[in-house]
Amino acid sequence: MNFEKIYVLDTNILLEDASNIFKLSDETKNLIVLPETVLDEIDTKKSGFDEINFQAREFARILENSTILSSKKDKTYKIIRLEVFGIKNAIIDVISNDNYDISTKNVALNIINDRKILDIASFSKDYYKKDITFLSLDIMARTRAVSLDIKTDSLLGSDKDDFNYEYIKTIEVKFEETEFLENALITELDPEYKDYNFCYCFKVKGSDQVILATIQNKRVYLLDETEIRNQIIVPLNKEQLFFSDAILSHFFNVLIVEAKAGSGKTLLALSGALKLVRQKYFQRIIYIRNSIESLDKGEDVGYLPGFEEKFKIYNHPLMDSLDYIIRSEYKKRKANKKSGENIAELDDQEVSQRIEQMIQNYGIETMWVGEMRGRTISNAFVIIDEAQNMSNKTMQMVLSRIDNSCKVVVLGSNKQIDNFYVNKHTNSLTTLLKSTKEKSDLVNTFAIKLQKVLRGPITEWAELIFTTKNK
Repeated sequence: MNFEKIYVLDTNILLEDASNIFKLSDETKNLIVLPETVLDEIDTKKSGFDEINFQAREFARILENSTILSSKKDKTYKIIRLEVFGIKNAIIDVISNDNYDISTKNVALNIINDRKILDIASFSKDYYKKDITFLSLDIMARTRAVSLDIKTDSLLGSDKDDFNYEYIKTIEVKFEETEFLENALITELDPEYKDYNFCYCFKVKGSDQVILATIQNKRVYLLDETEIRNQIIVPLNKEQLFFSDAILSHFFNVLIVEAKAGSGKTLLALSGALKLVRQKYFQRIIYIRNSIESLDKGEDVGYLPGFEEKFKIYNHPLMDSLDYIIRSEYKKRKANKKSGENIAELDDQEVSQRIEQMIQNYGIETMWVGEMRGRTISNAFVIIDEAQNMSNKTMQMVLSRIDNSCKVVVLGSNKQIDNFYVNKHTNSLTTLLKSTKEKSDLVNTFAIKLQKVLRGPITEWAELIFTTKNK
């Protein structure tokens, strides 16, 4: 058969999404080469409840629907050709080697496996007498491939170009127009309005006045800053004001937030959630965090919701935020105390007790990604944290558990990707951000980027120097 392209796949390509085998095959136009080590690594991932475990089992099911077309040997290499039937068909060559020329002394298993996979890639380049492309999400594996003169690439999303949607837009208006801004059609004020222009800063000509507003059904809604600031964590800049307004708004039901470390995203989400539960718009707060630890350690931790001791290590952002909220509430009360009122000092033990009380009063619970399948979440304010570490399949599964009585806030930062099985092009945060390009008829989405670091000068300094260095 004459193939247009030949791809040698690393394990992470299939654990990111098992159906990549069909996408890359493009209806058998391209040949897929799988080193035997890839099959071995996938086999070791079949047990467990995290997304990569489901993908490993899904790939095993894909292979079950295959037939052997041929088997041949070239020196120490064995090539088994399969035709796989599924969403689309695919032709796969599984290649093994009886004698890898690799030193295993004092070398980590993952490095040994990478070298075995690249051994097959080098053989494929000579065997097929055609350029092959080694696909991997692992930059180290791709670098080794380049050193062996093997063409390499990452797995990108459908849109390879970087995008930069203008979620906050600034336009000028005349002073006499300000009286008619509320409920005005945004297309009359800004003919170049796009669906992803969720927030507007209306700069009044001839003055320093700036009026903040969000767009709902193409209508202008001015921010009620007094109401927005009436919560435990007070927004400190316009980005935070827009975010908090969207949290408290009953129009938006899906919020997508990309934010720098220390920008206050989790604090603001929790603060708004507490206010809405207190106002009885929701019965509980659910915090879902997908961290890199869950990929391999989830089985050891278990899959029960709640704040058992074993879970606390994985929910530090939530616990830290609750701690901060308790202390902030105490400081406000102390600052506003009436003359003669005695307010006891707040020690760490008292803070811990108040956190536990808050968890009970507001129905706060955590959910592990691995235990969400088959569940339905109702009447809850749902915070999904670390979305940059979620694959599209994981996010699809999580969001499909949530019914229409909920509000969802998705948080993440593409500068903090720790998952070896996704990158900034393929993770769920990017997919959700890109989805805001066009308005949905099913949900009212809102997206924003929080660019200002408020945690402190050390965090801001680190963001500045390392971001600049990596450009």
